[in-house]
Amino acid sequence: MILIHPCHLLYLKNHSILTQTITATISPPPFLFSCLILDAEEDSMGTAGVRGTQGFHEGEFYWEIIFTEPAFGTAVMVGVGTRKALLHTTNYQYINMLGMDDQSWGLSYKGTLWHNGTSQQYCQPFYENNTRIGILLNLYVGTLTFFKDGVNLGVAFKDLHHVGEDLYPLACSTAAETELELGVRSSRKLRLQDKCYSTILRHIGHNDNNIDILPLPHTMKHVLKVDRHNARL
Repeated sequence: MILIHPCHLLYLKNHSILTQTITATISPPPFLFSCLILDAEEDSMGTAGVRGTQGFHEGEFYWEIIFTEPAFGTAVMVGVGTRKALLHTTNYQYINMLGMDDQSWGLSYKGTLWHNGTSQQYCQPFYENNTRIGILLNLYVGTLTFFKDGVNLGVAFKDLHHVGEDLYPLACSTAAETELELGVRSSRKLRLQDKCYSTILRHIGHNDNNIDILPLPHTMKHVLKVDRHNARL
């Protein structure tokens, strides 16, 4: 499944935004790589962002953003947002754009989470070359989780499945000539059978005896018990 379709390169030049479309090709493993380049010809004149063109409304989605050079400036951020999320500012407005309102959720390289104009410390800042930030969006349970170089940093945001709109991958920067590389991407959607198991488990309580009395084949009852056990781990 294609996770991120064509994306845009945004250039800040003479207080205006120019866009150029490129195709981010995704193939079965080994994955191909593409770059997001947020580039000011001389000095930065604001905050520029880029958004994937495919929104997500159901499933689990994972992608990685590689900071190919040390991040600097007011903000270099990754995250998700709706189509209403702001993608650029001008007039020398340097802001933490992802999370400045209720339309986006972002992580800054300074280790802070942003949403609806408020921030909280989430992890240590990451200044190193080739830092790999993984983003896991689970729209079955509504969580957004970040990873740093393969290490799970914990759930950052919850209840995203209640947003009511598709969510898109986002990245932004206030620094000139910022280059971010897209790394591994994957996705997973539950089978109808898995959804049925999940619905049953939500409604029958925590006693395995409730599974035993269901008018289901023994193999399905066994799967339900295994799923319940795994959910408790």
